[in-house]
Parts: sequence; C-alpha cells; structure tokens
Amino acid sequence: MKIEQIYTGCLAQGAYYIESNGEAAVIDPLRESQPYIDRAEKSGAKIKYVLETHFHADFVSGHVDLAKRTGATIIYGPNANPDFTAHIANDGEELKLGKVTIKVLHTPGHTMESTTYLLLDENGKPHCIFSGDTLFIGDVGRPDLAQKIGSLTMEDLAGHLYDSLHTKIMTLPDDVIVYPAHGAGSACGKNMSKETWDTLGNQKKVNYALKAATKEQFVKEVTDGILPPPAYFPQNVAMNKGAIPSLATLKEKGLRALTPDLVELIVESEGALVLDTRAPQTFKDGFVPRSINIGLKGDFAPWVGAMIPDVKHPLVLVTDEGSEDETVTRLARVGYDNVLGYLKGGITAWKGAGRDADSLESVSADEFAKRMQTDKLNVFDVRKPSEWEAEHLEHAKHASLQFLNDHLAEFSKDGTNYVHCAGGYRSMIAASVLKARGIHNVVDVAGGFAAIQKTGLPTTEFVCPSTLEK
Repeated sequence: MKIEQIYTGCLAQGAYYIESNGEAAVIDPLRESQPYIDRAEKSGAKIKYVLETHFHADFVSGHVDLAKRTGATIIYGPNANPDFTAHIANDGEELKLGKVTIKVLHTPGHTMESTTYLLLDENGKPHCIFSGDTLFIGDVGRPDLAQKIGSLTMEDLAGHLYDSLHTKIMTLPDDVIVYPAHGAGSACGKNMSKETWDTLGNQKKVNYALKAATKEQFVKEVTDGILPPPAYFPQNVAMNKGAIPSLATLKEKGLRALTPDLVELIVESEGALVLDTRAPQTFKDGFVPRSINIGLKGDFAPWVGAMIPDVKHPLVLVTDEGSEDETVTRLARVGYDNVLGYLKGGITAWKGAGRDADSLESVSADEFAKRMQTDKLNVFDVRKPSEWEAEHLEHAKHASLQFLNDHLAEFSKDGTNYVHCAGGYRSMIAASVLKARGIHNVVDVAGGFAAIQKTGLPTTEFVCPSTLEK
C-alpha cells in the first residue's frame, strides 16, 4: 500500500495518490491530469477511481479529464448531483482497491455532499481518513458556503458538521491519520495549521472545534469570525459540477504570443484586464497602464480569485520570460479559463513599440519612517483583520486588500497615499488596483510591516493572534 500527499503550497491544497496491488485512486486532483497519470505509469498501476470529497469552491478539480483519459470511475458521496457520469456512493459503501478498502463516510456540514474516505489496510484495520474540508489540522470546514440549499442556515450546516464529526470521525481509533484537503493559507477555514497531516487522537486534544463541550458551543465557535468568502468560490463550485474543458484546450488559447498592437486591441475591443505576474519590485519600475500586479511567486491563485471577481473576465498576461505556461496553469486551477494570450517580449516590447508605461513609487521602511517624522502621512494597512488587530501602526487606517473596493472613497485624491502589508506582496497588488481605479498618488512601503517594526515607529500593543481567533 502506498499513500502520497501531493501538496500545492500556493493553493494550500492536498491531493492524494493511493496505490495497492497495481490499482490506484486519486483524491481531489488539481486541474492538470498528467502528473497523476505519470505517477501511476511509474509504478505500472492503473487508476481505478477518482474520488471527490465534495464540490470544491476554491479550486477547479481535474476529475473529469483524469477519468476520461484513464477510464477511471469518478466517485462522490450522497447528495452530489454532477452534470457528468459519476458513481454516487452510499454512506458506508466500500470500494475495493487492490488489497485495501476505501469506505465512504458521508460527513455533511461544510457542504451537504461532503464525504470523508476511510482507508482500511489489508487486514481491514482503519489506517487513515481523507477528510476533505470536513476536518482540517487545527480547524474544521467553514459552514457558510452552501447556505443556498433550501432553507439551510450557516448554523444549520454547523450543526450537521458537529453530528458528522461526532458520529463518523471522532469514533475512529486515535491512531488513524488525518489527511485534509487544505492547510494554512486556504480560505476554506479560519484557524488551519501549517501541518498537513496529524493523528486523530492529537486533533482531539488540540483542535478547538473538536474540544467543544456541547453542540451549541461548537456552532458558536465555528461560525464566529468567518470572513466573507472570495467572490470566485460559487463560480468554482458550478464549474466542478460540470464537464469543464481540459487544461490542454485552455493552453491553446492562453499561450498565444501577442504584439503590443494586439494587446491594445484586445483590451479596447473585449475589455480585457492586463494581469502582470512579475515580482512587485520589478513591476513598479514600468508596466502597462491600468494593469494589475499579482506576483506569481506568492499566493497567486487565491489573490487572483479575490481581486478579479468574475472568472470569465478576459485576461492578457505580462509575465517573466518563460513563466507563461505556469501562469496559465495556475489561473486554470482556480477557474480563470479566459486567458487570451500574453505580451511577447513583456514590458520591454511594450516600450519598444512606443507605448507609454506607467510606474509606481516604492520607498524603504527607513525612508517611510523619515517622512513620518516630518509630516502626518495618509497610511493604509491592507493586511487581514486578524493581522491588523494583533498590531498595527498608530494613526494608520485599515483597508484589507480583499475588500479594497469598499474603501476607495477613503483614499485621498489630492494628498499622497502610503500603503503597506506584512512583507510587500499585497501592498503592490493594492497600489496597482488603486492606480487602475484612477488614484495615482500612491506610494508602496517595501518590506511591509515587518520592516516598519524595525524602524521604531509607534505601534499598538501586540495581541496574540491565537487569542483573537477565540
């Protein structure tokens, strides 16, 4: 028996490959099918099942294409209603895979079709669970993403989640390994650990949700402090229910090399957004006017999802040379399938064609501190609410990046606006968005709050974030 966790850090997502006696199963695969096919071929195994724990909201799964290419059967648990051929398993149903068994445990709560897969070893002993978004390391799945099912409320779903955990999962042996679908950084929970697996027994000791004394306490704690989900979540759910196009098909369109003339034509005629994926401190020195910077070397896909609400919006890319393929792939993982090509030669080609380029001022934390000492600056902190509440600059204003559009009226039209985040990645996203919205007097603080703290500028009293979560 082989079990491999295939973890994708930029999405904080775990897919799984299981193999026994020449047969394999893949759980919650990403959009690209080839890596799973290559893995099976390496062992001479045949992929028998593609198992989905639920209809994912934060990424588009590769289940349909993987099943088509391998002849595998797509498996969902009860209540699933996909628009493609799949086996909808019953609660408690057992699926044979070589010499091991996968038992279907219906665990509604995160969504009503959410299912946990229990792996029984060759002797029938419970070995591990693939818990999807039902149970994370340090947390449980948010219960607010499926409220449009009948009259169900967030509290109703949390109640279902409590029942699922206590009747289906917490009754398993303590040495059972928990393999979740996500870790820290995912928007599918609020208190997830950086660890990507643990034993069930340890989670019973340390996971705040599993320690709740009553169902009422569980519902209150799980539903408290949940931020609104990114706008692209319901769109990804809809895509995962349908027969989505393959990644290969998307690349035929997305990897089209465009001249500056074609980029300008597509932007004007189709309303395309220019997405610049270069590093923030490279982007600032010159970029296509009104383009948005979301650096590829960071939490790229989640921030694309947060800042570009419509996954169907046409996009044109500006990337570092050689990063075009990776960019299209990572966009496709979260459902952004309408990439119309990339600017060949990048910003150098743009300038070489006589086009005007825009730029942004970025200052060091030390320079920022000097300016603060001589003038009262208009400063915006674009970090998450929990980061802001833990500690922030005195006199700064809070405008969390995910909800930046709600704060546009607060930015000065005449004076200079300084923006910072934790380390400089998110602040450049914010600065580029503000520029695109017509607020041009923006200065980025390089290095973010981590660098600002070293300057000695006064901040509020530090509060431990773990205390805030509770």
